Amino acid sequence: MDKLVMTGGSPLHGEVQIAGAKNAALPILCACLLTADTIELHNVPDLQDVRTMLKLLQQMGVSVDFPNPKDRSHLLLNAATIISPEAPYELVKTMRASILVLGPLLARMGLATVSLPGGCAIGARPVDQHIKGLKAMGAGIQ
Repeated sequence: MDKLVMTGGSPLHGEVQIAGAKNAALPILCACLLTADTIELHNVPDLQDVRTMLKLLQQMGVSVDFPNPKDRSHLLLNAATIISPEAPYELVKTMRASILVLGPLLARMGLATVSLPGGCAIGARPVDQHIKGLKAMGAGIQ
């Protein structure tokens, strides 16, 4: 493990820019489904899972805009015109995090259809907790 060893009697000053985290960005992207207002996000990592989630949201009717095309970490999302409460299977099957659209869709539209997600096979990561939480709030699951 790398480490920095600082010696000396002078206080340190400066700034460190922290990169955006995929596991924080994906749920935040899905949360845009909860409102018809425009959501502005900064420091979103430009990773394949983020791009896949953006495609999934776009296919459901969310507009995605990059104010500066050279800066893909800054984006505007608007879900005012969701066209479907169904997440497209072709994208859902590629990414486990696609289950994260289920709660916001259900809250906003009263109905959601999301197939069981695919994604990488890194250990067991069942969607049971999502289902249990939604059932506890009164959702009917088929």
